[in-house]
Amino acid sequence: MNALVATSRNFKRAAQLLGLDSKLEKSLLIPFREIKEKNKEEISVILLNAQYPKMMVVWHLLLGSGFSMTMQEVPHEGGIRYHPEVDPDEVNALAQLMTWKTAVANVPYGGAKGGIGCDPGELSISELERLTRVFTQKIHDLIGVHTDVPAPDMGTNPQTMAWILDEYSKFHGYSPAVVTGKPVDLGGSLGRDAATGRGVLFATEALLQEYGKSISGQRFVIQGFGNVGSWAAQLISEKGGKIVAISDVTGAIKNSNGIDIPSLVKHSKENRGVKGFHGGDAIDPASILVEDCDVLIPAALGGVINRDNANEIRAKFIIEAANHPADPEADEILSKKGVVILPDILANSGGVTVSYFEWVQNIQGFMWDEPKVNNELRRYMTNGFNDVKEMCKTHECDLRMGAFTLGVNRVARATMLRGWEA
Repeated sequence: MNALVATSRNFKRAAQLLGLDSKLEKSLLIPFREIKEKNKEEISVILLNAQYPKMMVVWHLLLGSGFSMTMQEVPHEGGIRYHPEVDPDEVNALAQLMTWKTAVANVPYGGAKGGIGCDPGELSISELERLTRVFTQKIHDLIGVHTDVPAPDMGTNPQTMAWILDEYSKFHGYSPAVVTGKPVDLGGSLGRDAATGRGVLFATEALLQEYGKSISGQRFVIQGFGNVGSWAAQLISEKGGKIVAISDVTGAIKNSNGIDIPSLVKHSKENRGVKGFHGGDAIDPASILVEDCDVLIPAALGGVINRDNANEIRAKFIIEAANHPADPEADEILSKKGVVILPDILANSGGVTVSYFEWVQNIQGFMWDEPKVNNELRRYMTNGFNDVKEMCKTHECDLRMGAFTLGVNRVARATMLRGWEA
C-alpha cells in the first residue's frame, strides 16, 4: 500500500475515534509548506565524477506541516533522506508521521521531511558534499533555528548535517541549532547517534514489562543493521536479549544460540555489511521477517510487512524501529493472530526526542553530559508509552490507534486553542 495512503488511513481512523470536526480533520492533512521540483533542470547538481550520471535531481522536499500549533513560532523538525526510491508521496507521508511522532513524544516541534533521489552508496565523499551544499543553497532561506530544522535520516549522517550547517552559516552566520544530529565537535549532543536505537530499547522494555517480561531471555530478529538497527542490537544484547537473526542490504545471518553483536558490528564496519560474517549461517534476506522469534524489529524501509507476508510472521511482538514498516492491511491480519505491535510514532521517537535535546542545548549554549541525555530520553519514552496506554483505554483500541489518537488529539487541541475557525 502506498505510504501516504496508509498514513492518511491511520490518521482518518484516529480522527473518527476522536470525533474531530470534518473541516478541522481536512486542515490537519494540508502541509504548511511544500517544495517540489518544477522540472529536472531547475534544482540540479553537477557531479564531479564522470562515471556517474551528470545530474542528480532533488525530487522532493517537504518542509513543515499544515498544523496551526506549528506555524511560525515552533520549528518543524525532520530528517533529510538520500535514497533512490524517494518520491513525493513517501516524503509527504513521513512528514505527516513526524508530526504525530513529535506530538506523541510531547516535544514542541511540527513534522517535516526532506528527500533527494540518489544512491549515496554510488557517490564519492566529494560528490555527496557538493550535492548537500548545493541543496542547502536552494533551501537556506526556508530552514532555520526557529522555522525548519533538518536532521539525519536514511542515507545521511552527522557529516551531512555538518555540511548543511557550514553552508547555511555562510548565508546567516554560525547557527548550530539549524540542524540536529551533527558531530559533537560542532555542537551535536552526546548520545544523539545512538538515540533512536536507545529509544527502541526503552520502548521495548516498557512494552514487555506490561506482559510480565523483560529484555533478558527474549529472542530478537532485526531487519536492518544501519544506525538504528545496529544500536538497538548492541543495547538489547547488553541487556541480555538474544539476537538470533539480522539482515541488511548485503545479506542476512542466523544463529539460534545468539549472534555476537560486538563482533558483527566490527565485521560490518570493515566489510560494509553483514554478508560474510562467520558467527552465523547465511540465510535468504527475504525470510528475515518470518524467522521464529519473540520480538521482531523492522529497522529498514517502510512497507515491508504487508498482506502477503503477515500471516507467516511468527513473532509475538513487533517493535517498529523503521517508519511505516507495516501496512494497515497487515495490521488487521496480525491483530487477529494476537501479535502486539508497538507503532513507529512511539517506538522510534528517540531520535527526534534527542534532536530536541540537542536543539535546546544549542539555544541555551549549555551542553549536557551523556547520562543526562540518556536519563531524559528514558523519561520521555516511558511517559510516551504510558500516555499511549491511557488513550488505548479511553478509546478501546490497539497501540497504533492509541498513539495516533494521542498525537492527533494534541495537535488538534493546540490548533483549536490558537483560534482555528471552522
